Amino acid sequence: MADLVTKRLVEANLLLGQTIPIIPDVFHLTRVANPGAAFGLFPVGPVALAAVAALVAVVILVVGPVLARNSSVLRLGLGLQLGGALGNLVDRLRIGLVTDFLDFRFWPVFNIADMAIVAGAGLLVLGYFKTTGRS
Repeated sequence: MADLVTKRLVEANLLLGQTIPIIPDVFHLTRVANPGAAFGLFPVGPVALAAVAALVAVVILVVGPVLARNSSVLRLGLGLQLGGALGNLVDRLRIGLVTDFLDFRFWPVFNIADMAIVAGAGLLVLGYFKTTGRS
């Protein structure tokens, strides 16, 4: 929900390409239209990326409860992955691309859904090592 709300606020208040320095040369709000996957990579088209996001969501909903039944870390990681995938999927279905706006100047511009996906991936790795006893 935070992802969808912040994207709508950015779309309502910033023109495409407009940037507002929050901490000059460190952090800006910059409205970017992202037709690709994470961080603008792989611009293969909105239909293909929407299909992948929908497939990821279905797999998480079907397989996730079994994989993460004994691990709160895995459940949280899968939940973040699901939320991020759905947040960006809504944009792809609504406007054919994803609105990005968090700009740290040294990294590609991203959004809250992207943060959820990356944090979820990290938690899945951590949860895997915790549940298997590997280090």
